[in-house]
Amino acid sequence: MTDAQSAETAEKIAAPDLQEEARKKRSSRIKPAGLAIIAALAVGGAWLWYSGRNIESTDDAYTDGRALNIAPQVTGEVISLDVADNQFVKRGDPLIHIDPRQYQNDRDLAEGALATAEAQLAGQAFGFEVAKKNFPAQLAAAKAQLAAAKATLDKTQADYDRQKSLSRQATSQQDVDAAKAALEQAQAQEALAEAQVVQNSPVPQRIGEVEKTVGQLQGQVEQARARLAQADLNLSWTVVRAPQDGWVTKRNVEMGNIVSPGQQILALVAPERWVTANFKESQLDRMRPGQKVRIEVDAYPSLKLEGHVDSIQQGSGSKFTAFPPENATGNFVKVVQRVPVKIDIDSGLDPELPLPLGLSVVPTVSLK
Repeated sequence: MTDAQSAETAEKIAAPDLQEEARKKRSSRIKPAGLAIIAALAVGGAWLWYSGRNIESTDDAYTDGRALNIAPQVTGEVISLDVADNQFVKRGDPLIHIDPRQYQNDRDLAEGALATAEAQLAGQAFGFEVAKKNFPAQLAAAKAQLAAAKATLDKTQADYDRQKSLSRQATSQQDVDAAKAALEQAQAQEALAEAQVVQNSPVPQRIGEVEKTVGQLQGQVEQARARLAQADLNLSWTVVRAPQDGWVTKRNVEMGNIVSPGQQILALVAPERWVTANFKESQLDRMRPGQKVRIEVDAYPSLKLEGHVDSIQQGSGSKFTAFPPENATGNFVKVVQRVPVKIDIDSGLDPELPLPLGLSVVPTVSLK
């Protein structure tokens, strides 16, 4: 065997030993690296668990607020449109004007009817005051006439009796007839006076009748005043005004349109904003009003809002749908429910950035 062959044979014998030694060196380097990775994963997992155990978050949330539907309260033609789309208005600002001529005419008629009713009432009220004095006076006068008639009757009766008692030589038939006629006339006067007393006796009833008429006229005056007040109200409603501050939204009225009561002509979005977040029922265990909330707005990634939990709705979202689920069936399948949570925004709003209703947000509630 040559020297070259001997060297090659020696190298083949030593090769497995060299490979094993290289493998051991690599293994000694890999083990610390693997342990470091495992340790880093464990620390990271522990940190995520520790940092996440006191927060709850959801992406099923949106900006919310009050949107008032504006509708006229009288019918008529729109003769003036005072606002534009997305315009900000103050409370009391005019939104539209409705043709007021018909309602002005109704008001004038109601005002005239009230004046007439008040005049009639004033006249009857004066008559009532007069009646309270006249009716007792008329009764007293009738009684006085009756007393005078009785006195006259007594005198004529005495005269007649005296004439009859005289002898034919002391009187004449003419005198007897005259005394008899005077007696009959006195009796008639007494009867007339008694009738007048009877006629004038129901003084309270006669006064009450006049008073009743006054009450009826007073009712007519009140009705006329009510009609005038309604006419004034209808006339004021020809100018539709903003009930509060807000932005004009969904305007669907134009000048010349005929509008009617209850017809929605626009919506008014109030400035106040909050967040409605639909959390899973399993996230509510530690959630309480007052807890701090960080809010991220999808439309404005740089906008960071701060707020707090205001309240938790007393019912899941599905409970208030048009057709709430009926669980009293044999094929019930449990579904995790979501409950709306109202979150008030405390800080971070930018007046230069509009925050429309319905924007997607991600609130993160601190449960500490």
